Amino acid sequence: MRVALHSTIVEGSIDEYRVQHATIPADLRALFGEAGIRDWTIWRSGRHLFHLVECEDFGQAMSVVEPHPANIAWQQDIGRFVEAFHGPDGEEGFAPIEEVWSLENE
Repeated sequence: MRVALHSTIVEGSIDEYRVQHATIPADLRALFGEAGIRDWTIWRSGRHLFHLVECEDFGQAMSVVEPHPANIAWQQDIGRFVEAFHGPDGEEGFAPIEEVWSLENE
């Protein structure tokens, strides 16, 4: 399963975000593996961040990740740079954005 997410970064904090996000804590990396997350890639365009998460089941993975102390600590740290997550129609919230087309699936 591939899931895309969209977030925006706090104005003026991209350099700090890059430095802070250059590596993630070992316990968070291990947690992702336990939750079935194989990869998580982030691209940036201006203040917009686009995430591609590859996992077995996104909903199940997030049910493991979200309440875990490693994730809570990470969100408290990296969260100071993230203005908001946006759902498929631009509304605020941590929800996958809509996949419109895929060459691979055509």
